[in-house]
Amino acid sequence: MSTTAYLLSDTARHLRRAFDARVRRLGMTSAQARLLLTLSRQEGENQAYYAELLEVEPISLARMVDRMEEAGLLERRRDPADRRAWRLFLTERSFQLIDNVKAGLAGLEDEMLDGLDDAQRALLCAALEAIRTNLSGSFAVLEAVNG
Repeated sequence: MSTTAYLLSDTARHLRRAFDARVRRLGMTSAQARLLLTLSRQEGENQAYYAELLEVEPISLARMVDRMEEAGLLERRRDPADRRAWRLFLTERSFQLIDNVKAGLAGLEDEMLDGLDDAQRALLCAALEAIRTNLSGSFAVLEAVNG
């Protein structure tokens, strides 16, 4: 593995571990936190949409949604266009938890970028966006070839 690829991979691993630790303190898993954050940006889609977006199996998402619904963190509503499908929505109880997750992420970002000035932070973001664009294009080609 090249030095750049290794550094990105290892940094992502450390970031995931730090995120996991922060959300565990809030009594949730990183998958649950990711779902709440996703719903805070776009709620009302069906479960299959969120499973694909979060890259989890639909059955895994359904089980997680069961637990979160029991805890009062989200609610399912029937999809009027497809009676077999459920759309997901946040509850009042989830808003404070989402604020806490966002605060934890802000603290994590501050910790992660400590020592970088504004110009370095902007350069890092631009470089990461370019890398993401390059890789997403490569992935789309591979997916088209492999089906």
